[in-house]
Amino acid sequence: QVQLVESGGGLVQAGGSLKLSCQASGGVVSIKSMGWYRQTPNEQRELVAVVGRGGATNYTDSVKGRFTVSRDYGKNTVYLQMNDLKPEDTAVYYCNSVMWTPTGRTIDYWGQGTRVSVSS
Repeated sequence: QVQLVESGGGLVQAGGSLKLSCQASGGVVSIKSMGWYRQTPNEQRELVAVVGRGGATNYTDSVKGRFTVSRDYGKNTVYLQMNDLKPEDTAVYYCNSVMWTPTGRTIDYWGQGTRVSVSS
C-alpha cells in the first residue's frame, strides 16, 4: 500500500522560510507527478506546485518567485522550499502523487497533511 509521509510544517513569522518534505513508499512503481496542494477552512484544496516526470514544474501564481518545488527521483521524495512566507500562505499542505498502474491508469495518493502557520 502506497503511503506519502510529510514533514516540515510549523509556525513561522512573515518573511521566514520553511521546507516541506514528502516521501512515497510501499509499492511505488511509476510516478507521473509529485507535488503540493493546500487547504484552508471553508476553501477548496488548491494546487501549490507540482513537478512532473520530466522535471517540468507548475506553480500557482501567488507563490511564483517565493516557492520552489523539487524532486529526488531516487528517494521518491518531493520538497517544497517556501521563502518569504506570508500570512495568506497559512494552510494545511498536502502532498500529492499521481502514479501509473500496470494497466496504464493513474491513481492519486495523498499525504496526511502538515500545517503551516505564518504570523504577521
